Amino acid sequence: MADETAEKAFQAIEMAKSSGKIRKGANEATKALERGIAKLVVYAKDVQPQEVVMHIPLIAKEHNIPCIAVESKEELGTAAGIGRPTAAVAIVEEGEAKKLIDELRK
Repeated sequence: MADETAEKAFQAIEMAKSSGKIRKGANEATKALERGIAKLVVYAKDVQPQEVVMHIPLIAKEHNIPCIAVESKEELGTAAGIGRPTAAVAIVEEGEAKKLIDELRK
């Protein structure tokens, strides 16, 4: 189940990257969450130190924004279309990923 959720999250990021808008990195994702403009936030569990991303699920819950943890920052960076690992990605405009994000909300 968790792998299926992560797979959908990666698909949503890839779709939003080409047809909507995403923010890359823990700082950008945090800002999008705090401003209430994030539609979905995905963060990597393998970030060191953990303090870099441990606040993200809390802020997401506070703002009622779906938040998904994935295993690898490398995979997250690849899905976001950057050639390096990234700690977190926020989708701020869904584009074609709207249906996928709605599924992840449930």
